[in-house]
Amino acid sequence: MEKNKSRVFGFWEKASCGEDLYLNESSKSGFETQSNERYRLEPYILPFADFNSAKNKTVLEIGVGLGADHQKFAESGAILTGLDLTPRAIENSIARFKLFNLESSLFVGDAENMKFKDNSFDEVYSWGVIHHSPNTSKAVSEIFRVLVPGGEAKIMIYHKWSLIGLMLWLRYALLRFRPFTSLEFIYSEYLESPGTKAYSKKEAKELFCNFSEVNIQTVLTHGDLLESDAGQRHKGIFIDIARKLWPRSLIKKILPNAGLFMLIKAIK
Repeated sequence: MEKNKSRVFGFWEKASCGEDLYLNESSKSGFETQSNERYRLEPYILPFADFNSAKNKTVLEIGVGLGADHQKFAESGAILTGLDLTPRAIENSIARFKLFNLESSLFVGDAENMKFKDNSFDEVYSWGVIHHSPNTSKAVSEIFRVLVPGGEAKIMIYHKWSLIGLMLWLRYALLRFRPFTSLEFIYSEYLESPGTKAYSKKEAKELFCNFSEVNIQTVLTHGDLLESDAGQRHKGIFIDIARKLWPRSLIKKILPNAGLFMLIKAIK
């Protein structure tokens, strides 16, 4: 397990999510450009996170990355704590907060073994992070533990039955004459850091079974719709052709739930 975590650490310590694509410099304008691009590509973050509702609440974000969402929470008046596995992410977020004169308690730490006391936070937020953890169920248990009774977790994890999953399977399984390769293996080896996982809605409900109320929705992403340069690890002529021919309007109409992002709101 520790070996797996070291591989995850090594992957994200090289560059926080989106750093190589959207952050041209660690300046106010650089971070603003990164935020604008983030919310242009992923507009569903804003209604899901509902940053303004966090005013005067104690909020923990797990996986601060470049700090865009963390900044939104701070600007909305949250009493804020941030955690990330990598020093790089924490350094990026500290630099960002200094530039914008914002406050947060930022720590390098492990979502599977958090140092916070029981019942510490009104809200725990995490966007696309805990599916990289070798023991995601342990991370969910920790989220439950540190939430106050009645507190809310807002968590995005990857959805197994997504178009991105299908595209990766076609490329790395079917076209390599390995049709019996599992989606679990495909996500683990070819989507972001080693060991990345994706869940069905049923599996997600099982992960969050200790919560009193769980609401789940999936959304089509810019990756599923081939609308961005994200995922350029998978460059090639086939993806170039697919970007030009991809029937986005039809997909939105007939496969609205076949997106990679699974948005979970859970009440303790």
